[in-house]
Amino acid sequence: MIKIKLILITTLFLASTSSYAGLVIYPANDQSPEQQQKDEGECHTWAISNSDYDPANPPVAAAPEQTSGHTGSRLRGAARGALIAEVADGDAGKGAVAGAVAGGSRERRSQRKAGNEAQASADQAQQAGLNEYNKARSACLEGRGYSVK
Repeated sequence: MIKIKLILITTLFLASTSSYAGLVIYPANDQSPEQQQKDEGECHTWAISNSDYDPANPPVAAAPEQTSGHTGSRLRGAARGALIAEVADGDAGKGAVAGAVAGGSRERRSQRKAGNEAQASADQAQQAGLNEYNKARSACLEGRGYSVK
C-alpha cells in the first residue's frame, strides 16, 4: 500500500513538473518513476543553464518609462490653440485651454501605445525563452531514452 502511494505521488509530481513546460514525457526504455524523476530534474537544470531561461522563475519585463506629467505636450498644444483661436475669433485664452487639453490627451495615448508595444515585446521574449528551454530539455530527455512531445 505504501509503495502504491509513493508511485502515485511521484507520478503526480512528474506530471506537474512536466506540464508547466508544456512537455509530455514517456519513459520509452521502461525507466522507473524514481529514475524518471531524477532524469527530469537533471535535464531541467541542464536546460536552464543551456537556454538561460527558467520557466519557474521567468524574467520580469521592465515597465515602460513614464514621464511625470504632460507639460511639454500641454504647452505646445496651448501655444497652437492660442494661435489658431487668435486668428479665428480673437480669443486666445479659450484656444490655449483647448490646445492644452488636446496636447495632454495626445501624450497619454502615446504613452499607452508605448506600454502596449513594450508588453508585446516582453511577451515575445518570454515565449522565445520558453521555446529554447523546452528544446534543450527535450534534447536532454531524448538523450536519456525518453519520448518527448
